[in-house]
Amino acid sequence: MHYLDNSATTPVLREAAEQAYKVMTSAFGNPSSQHKMGIEAAHILKESRREIAAALHVQPTEVVFTSCGTESTNLALFSAARRRRKGHIVTTAVEHAATLQCCKRLEQEGFEVTYLPPDSTGHVSAEAFSAALRTDTVLASMMLVNNETGACLPVGACGQALKRRCPEALFHVDAVQGLFRVPLTPEKWKCDLMSVSGHKIGAPKGIGALYLRKGVHLAPLLCGGGQENGLRSGTEALPNIAAFGAACRVRAATFAEDVKKVEGLKAALLDGLQTRLPWALVNGAGDVPHVVSLSLPGCKSEVVLRVLESDAVYVSAGSACSKGRESHVLRAMGLDKGRIDSAVRVSFAPYNTLEDVEALLAGLEKAAAMLRRG
Repeated sequence: MHYLDNSATTPVLREAAEQAYKVMTSAFGNPSSQHKMGIEAAHILKESRREIAAALHVQPTEVVFTSCGTESTNLALFSAARRRRKGHIVTTAVEHAATLQCCKRLEQEGFEVTYLPPDSTGHVSAEAFSAALRTDTVLASMMLVNNETGACLPVGACGQALKRRCPEALFHVDAVQGLFRVPLTPEKWKCDLMSVSGHKIGAPKGIGALYLRKGVHLAPLLCGGGQENGLRSGTEALPNIAAFGAACRVRAATFAEDVKKVEGLKAALLDGLQTRLPWALVNGAGDVPHVVSLSLPGCKSEVVLRVLESDAVYVSAGSACSKGRESHVLRAMGLDKGRIDSAVRVSFAPYNTLEDVEALLAGLEKAAAMLRRG
């Protein structure tokens, strides 16, 4: 099997699975319980929070656990915006659906939203962001790494511009695709809120986290027993939290080595495309090596995926959350329909090998021979 769809999800790391199993079978107490089993569970919760906070370069008290990156984004955007009854929000046209759908809901509630368009490389400039700010801007949200093109957005410059122009506004960063792809420095970015997800780095699905800068106060979306300092009630999903902490520990230990390895895989893919499929088009700048968007003009992406799957090569046609719909990211970049309809996203993880790249190139050649005319 050659799995190259790691922006959608990743296999669970052995260390993460072992930690989850330990918690499920022998340390399964409720962290809120006052007996020995509860105290042991609370200790695991504390240590896991510390490991995840270290990965985010924040304080453990600034980490709020959620069920996923989408919930983290919803909690951040809805709670941050609703501190005011109305106002202006700035985001980009290439955000994940979690952000875009929240903004559309907030528009229905009376907020005004500016969706900044990207250039042809998938970037949004800090100058355009700064120009969009208004005296009534209450919130801005921007992804760190685009999940379809690998473009890095200028969150640092944008956060600083927001705080200069609108010091009371809050700044949210979607770092779901950035965690262990690029260094996270939320304090430097003037970031108030940051969303991450465990299953993108080798933890199980069903666990995410929200960085909430000390001193920022939000109203909870869930009411109940007051867990997570009252911001996210409900018994903590301790097996997944512990697995997330283990995954962060493993990935942090090999971060530089992993990035270098993935850079080599991307270079091998691009070299192979140039020599074997020179007519293939790469979409966007691809600032991080983990994501490569490419188009095979004349070859429908859904058919290419089936051809690749027949040889146990797994990629995607875009964001997994789009479920086959046309990519709003590539459309916003101004690409023509033929290029969008033939787009394939390849996303690497540190466990991938050059054999995976070769299998992909061979599969793309096979698909092109079957589908492309002329």
